Amino acid sequence: MSNRQISIAIDAMGGENSPLKVLKGAEIFQKKNKESDLFFFGNENQIKSLIISENINLKKYKILNTNDDVLDEDNVNTILRSRKNSSIYKALEFVKDQPNCGFVSAGNTAAIMILSRLIIGMINGIDRPAICSLIPNQKNYSIMLDLGANVTVTPSNLFQFAVMGYCYFSTINKKSRPSIGILNIGTENNKGLEFLQEASDLISKSFLDKYFIGFIEPNKITSGDCDIIISDGYTGNIMLKSAEGISNFITANLRTMFKKSIVNKLAYKLIEKDLIKLKDQVNPDIYNGATLIGLNGISVKSHGSASSLAFSYALNQCYNFILNNLNLQINNTIKNI
Repeated sequence: MSNRQISIAIDAMGGENSPLKVLKGAEIFQKKNKESDLFFFGNENQIKSLIISENINLKKYKILNTNDDVLDEDNVNTILRSRKNSSIYKALEFVKDQPNCGFVSAGNTAAIMILSRLIIGMINGIDRPAICSLIPNQKNYSIMLDLGANVTVTPSNLFQFAVMGYCYFSTINKKSRPSIGILNIGTENNKGLEFLQEASDLISKSFLDKYFIGFIEPNKITSGDCDIIISDGYTGNIMLKSAEGISNFITANLRTMFKKSIVNKLAYKLIEKDLIKLKDQVNPDIYNGATLIGLNGISVKSHGSASSLAFSYALNQCYNFILNNLNLQINNTIKNI
């Protein structure tokens, strides 16, 4: 158990059903992390009122009032010029000046990316941050990056993503020898766009060569054969949203099918335990919390529509990144390349 005092700065106003879902998520999180300090940034009166009216039990926390919110329709200029008193901006300023502290928000993705990079800055040797998240597979989970921060990338960017992915996976799975692959339309060396082939060459010529398995196709993402999946943000985001849509389609149809008749309802009861196990395995709540990896600090993006339970997992992700010194590992690895 670490003796370090870990703090998390939380944007209480971002995302759907906030700040209620944020506060309830924090309550769930603190049941297992009672000694962590939570700092809520947002409308102080609204937050205090909800804590009382909803009987939310929080241990160590402080509310810091902000009088502005980042809106979903805000453009870059508005975010940079007119949102300096927002909960996102003030929370990130707090994180920059505090050791052992990270940031979590379910708010505007563009604002989180822009302001995180502006306020926290980048790790030396990393050109661009990447959105990195856990992806469930048949064996356990993989990680994938980038999932939307960079629409266009260079081979060097993809190589840096691979380095950061290696550090990330080593942080959450210390006993494993991770495999690294690049998402592509085929596994042959001559397949895909030129920048993917050049990135493959860069990885093959680095210390990551012993972990690199080459190109992987999208239909192998859930096989569990690749631990660290590298992609440009455009492809990664489309893949992620497509997978979410297909998963929701299958789940909705199964639900309808089992309600159709008495026989189907009885069939459901026979396999209920297996279905619950499958649901838990692919439950997006437990994978909530994508880190903007490559920043000189910890910034975690929760789904805007996340439930309170899902938000608690985003807080837990942030806590673990701080506890395991993720950024220090990336720094040290980059210095030794």
